[in-house]
Amino acid sequence: MESRGVRGVKSAARTVALLELLAARGEQPSRLDELAEDLDVPRSSMYQLLQTLVDCGWVRSDATGSLYGIGIRALLTGTSYLDGDRRIRAVRPYLDEASDALGETIHLARLDGCDVVYLATRESHEYLRTISRVGRRVPAHAGALGKALLAERSDDELPFPNGPLTPLTENTHTSRAALLADLAKVRERGYSIDREETVPGIAGFGFALRYDAPATDAISCSVPVARLTQAHEVRIVAVMRDVRAEIESDLPPVTGAPDWR
Repeated sequence: MESRGVRGVKSAARTVALLELLAARGEQPSRLDELAEDLDVPRSSMYQLLQTLVDCGWVRSDATGSLYGIGIRALLTGTSYLDGDRRIRAVRPYLDEASDALGETIHLARLDGCDVVYLATRESHEYLRTISRVGRRVPAHAGALGKALLAERSDDELPFPNGPLTPLTENTHTSRAALLADLAKVRERGYSIDREETVPGIAGFGFALRYDAPATDAISCSVPVARLTQAHEVRIVAVMRDVRAEIESDLPPVTGAPDWR
């Protein structure tokens, strides 16, 4: 394992893998044997690592000491990421603007490998939360946010291996050919459409924010298909296009700031 010619530190990589695994399991607690098996780590080594992370607050355990989950320190670190990103701070008021204008749920997300990660959300008061929790990861091929960002890249730059894509609903693209055909339409119209590809009963419209090239951030509007009339769809697209233009005008490419990778 090497990065930029530097050998990776095995213990650090193991710690990160453990934290990511616990975070992915969310409310589902994990046992020592499960974690050791999933990460192919000796049971004794996994126990020592877990105890160290429990003492530091990165992992928590139950009263019996047999179940483990992600700890509060992970939340503090995640919050620091959100608070320290000038673009997230700058975009938040525009999410409010779009939410007030449309009465629908508005998201900001960032591409991370094959997924998008939700960074901010303004919830609609008309329907319950679906998949919009900040920090939630969703496969980029499965929704409006991800497809808007994938369309900013050429087909041979897409971060997907060969083989079928993971479905979230019966409408999710599972073949590369179907996804590429959809992305071609996204590039032509300038925004993406998700018709129940991520969550049954929910449609989405995604717009890449081009203050980076290629874009890494996108905004979207989610709406229940039960009340998505043609007129409402036209209004959503118009409002979100205007909001995107305002954001890009307010946030030109950054100069003199760290080039985060």
